[in-house]
Amino acid sequence: MGRCYSVGQFARLTGVSVRTLHHYEEQGLLFPQRSANGYRIYGEDEEDRLQQVLLYREMGLRLADIRKILDDPSFDQRDALVRHLEELQAREVRIERLIASVKRTLQSLEGGAPMDTEEKFEAFKQDLVEKNERKYGKEVRERWGDEVVDASNEKMRGLSQTEWQRGTEIEAELKTELIAALEEGDAAGAHARRAAELHAEGLRLFWPEGLYAPETHRALAHSYLADERFKAYYDAWMPGATEMLVKAIDNLYDE
Repeated sequence: MGRCYSVGQFARLTGVSVRTLHHYEEQGLLFPQRSANGYRIYGEDEEDRLQQVLLYREMGLRLADIRKILDDPSFDQRDALVRHLEELQAREVRIERLIASVKRTLQSLEGGAPMDTEEKFEAFKQDLVEKNERKYGKEVRERWGDEVVDASNEKMRGLSQTEWQRGTEIEAELKTELIAALEEGDAAGAHARRAAELHAEGLRLFWPEGLYAPETHRALAHSYLADERFKAYYDAWMPGATEMLVKAIDNLYDE
């Protein structure tokens, strides 16, 4: 007979509270056996299952989504672990880069050589490039090609402090104008037009030279409607924001 634990023993072994173990059971994530007197018994299967639950929780997934993944007959535990390892290694690189930046800042504050602009923002720009690559890299490279994506990443890394700050300002202004356009209810009004112009400015700031054109801008905007990630991003500002932005961009070039 394999390893067996009571709920208290299993909680101490795994570092997961008894209450959380019960909750995972209620959510269909764990299935402990029952002894003759009705007490829960956890074994090796529950060890493996809980490990997967905790790994996916660490990756930010909801419990309902984790249950669907683990109950999928095609679920591959090895593949899941490989992907999680890649995520952890990428996170390790980001943390090491930020640690180096903090150390360099402390040296500067304690009388060392002052940091130049590039040093101050290098870690943050590189982090953004890598996050975009992980999230959108595969599909973007398939659509635009490696050369365009690599050029865009290189341009982002080379942004000056002023350009980097402008990118942040564009995002804030775009949100304000898009919400105003929705409240106004006019995709051809002044607020909508300004939102479309700001979106275009942001693309020109981050895209490599020669890529921006009205047709590429419109094509990208329309792809937002079919991509739940982008739709959720803009609609989080206000329901209907994605559709308003796309209409505003169409109107900008139809004039």
